[in-house]
Amino acid sequence: MLNDWVVLFRLVLAAVLSGVVGFEREFHGRAAGFRTHILLCLGSTLVMLTSIHIFDVYIARVPCDPARIAAGVVTGVGFLGAGAIMQTKASVKGLTTAASLWVVAGIGLAVGSGLYLGAIFTTILTFIALFFFSRLEHAMIRHDWYKTVIVETVEGSEQIKAVREILAEHSVGITDFEVDKSSQGGHIILRLGLKLNSRRHDEDVLRDISGLAGVKSVKWEVE
Repeated sequence: MLNDWVVLFRLVLAAVLSGVVGFEREFHGRAAGFRTHILLCLGSTLVMLTSIHIFDVYIARVPCDPARIAAGVVTGVGFLGAGAIMQTKASVKGLTTAASLWVVAGIGLAVGSGLYLGAIFTTILTFIALFFFSRLEHAMIRHDWYKTVIVETVEGSEQIKAVREILAEHSVGITDFEVDKSSQGGHIILRLGLKLNSRRHDEDVLRDISGLAGVKSVKWEVE
């Protein structure tokens, strides 16, 4: 039977473990970050605890499966993960965050059922995969990088042409192109999806674009 201290311990442990994963996502500026991961893991832990409680209460009266309610978490978290995935003309973003949400849901179910060792090791391995393997991926595996630069500049075709010339100088390909009106009159917002062969010239690209006449601001979009 579950007692109050066991329930409290499992909920706190779920918050701590999911907070580790959520911190990494928050650190990299993802929409589903620290709080989202904690809430999802706490919710799945509570569902698992509720399932076990129902099993303990009704096992002597009717046959019941303690994993039946918890199985709904695995299905339901798919909708939350889908909300974290964004598709643009050039790429798909948010797959890693959606996967991390799915993992913390599993961590919550494991903590709720008392599988502490599995939950802790999964958290450690997930954090390593998110925080350290991304650096390994960029250093040893990837040859192309896709990023989006946002440029606020005065209206005019000459400005757009000048930005394209700078990108060409740095051998940066354009995969997506959007133009929006700025909230301040007389300015436009350029959103350029870029394909870079190297990340060594990231700051050089920003510096050269910001040096153009009429450019008010330039920055990389947070991925």
